[in-house]
Amino acid sequence: MVIVVNRFRVPEPEGEAFRGDLQRAYDALAERPGFLTGTMGRNVDDPTLWVLTTTWEHVGAYRRALSSYDVKLHAVPTLGRALDEPSAYEAAEAGTDLNTRRARSLG
Repeated sequence: MVIVVNRFRVPEPEGEAFRGDLQRAYDALAERPGFLTGTMGRNVDDPTLWVLTTTWEHVGAYRRALSSYDVKLHAVPTLGRALDEPSAYEAAEAGTDLNTRRARSLG
């Protein structure tokens, strides 16, 4: 399972419009195979900070979702506003085998 956390800094006057954009992004992602669940939120202490979390069966499902036409059209413009930070996390509950850092190419 992969958890994706996208955080956004949005000026307060743009908040309501951004909320609609974020909902469209969520809806486009939710239609893709491998999507499990998601949540949209706004920080209670800093209303300029928003978050979109999604959970996927595996990293491949998430990456394929990003390449679909509907996601490119309805989600990528909003996701492109996310803060520049790592966003994909593996599940780490007790007993879960964690990913190890290694070269992914064969060449």
